[in-house]
Amino acid sequence: MTPPASDAPAASATPARRSRLQTLSEAAMALCLGVMALAVFINVVLRYGFGSGINASEELSRLLFVWMVFIGATAAYPLGEHMAFTSLLLPLRKKPAALRAITALIRIAVIFAAGLVAWGAWQQVVVGLDSQSVVLGYSNALLPLPALLSCIAIAVMALWELIRNRPLDLEHESDIE
Repeated sequence: MTPPASDAPAASATPARRSRLQTLSEAAMALCLGVMALAVFINVVLRYGFGSGINASEELSRLLFVWMVFIGATAAYPLGEHMAFTSLLLPLRKKPAALRAITALIRIAVIFAAGLVAWGAWQQVVVGLDSQSVVLGYSNALLPLPALLSCIAIAVMALWELIRNRPLDLEHESDIE
């Protein structure tokens, strides 16, 4: 006879303790989303209700959306929440040496790709330093800056995982909803 669900250990029901960086990144994403939603809502009400609007809300929403996406991408990497084709690696479970080699190649590819995107983002930051947004007047370097910071952070995390020889999490196939 199996025990009732209420007798299950409480430890499995409690979520893992979140790091301060995770909490901070989630708060930053929530703040971006909240400000964006509020700015767009107010602008819609003003345009349809009163025939006017706030020009700055579109620029602000675009800037916050870009920052929110890259904060989220950076926060997702250490949790293993980026898109992964772990099913392609499942046959290598029984070949640990091959799996370690493929894991190293994957991490090197992540570092290389992040480096390329960071280089392109850096070039856009430099170009954006000389121009301002039309309505709010912020430096256009603020738009590609989160891509640069995110790619640097992801490359550093992938390098750290490569140095530590951390294995890939192949259990994502059980997370399919």
